[in-house]
Amino acid sequence: MLSEKMTKALNEQINKEMYSAYLYLSMSAHCTNAGLDGFANWFMVQYQEENSHAMKIYNYLNEQGTQVVLEAIAKPPSEFGTPLEMFEATLKHEQFVTKSIYGLVDLANQEKDYATQIFLHWFVTEQVEEEGNDNEIIAKLKMVGNSGNGLFMVDRDLGSRVYTPPALEE
Repeated sequence: MLSEKMTKALNEQINKEMYSAYLYLSMSAHCTNAGLDGFANWFMVQYQEENSHAMKIYNYLNEQGTQVVLEAIAKPPSEFGTPLEMFEATLKHEQFVTKSIYGLVDLANQEKDYATQIFLHWFVTEQVEEEGNDNEIIAKLKMVGNSGNGLFMVDRDLGSRVYTPPALEE
């Protein structure tokens, strides 16, 4: 059984994950409007991933017999600057999420909540991947600079990303 403190913290994380989804949906819309369909696709896949992260926590809370309490989702920005600025903002946001996940792990450790510790391991691993992907794209965008051809190639590369739902047993 989850403590009230852990239940509250996990409910707050659902909100953070849903905000992340909303943020990436807004970034996808911005990219579509700018004619960067590959970037738009990348952010749409990211939106889907963040929704699945929220649902993973939602399902965990339900499996633990605790109450899911949904709060309002903050409005994300709608203007993001250059693709490089977008991905720098994405990395900063993912670092915020990573810090939040680490806080949940710390709380689970303090409370000797072994089930939640194991559950959160997936999120720790996922955040390493999230930040790594962002850093890789930032490096490419810095490499191509303002080159239209280079940006076109990065856009084409990002357009090949496909959403893969996390396995049920993870």
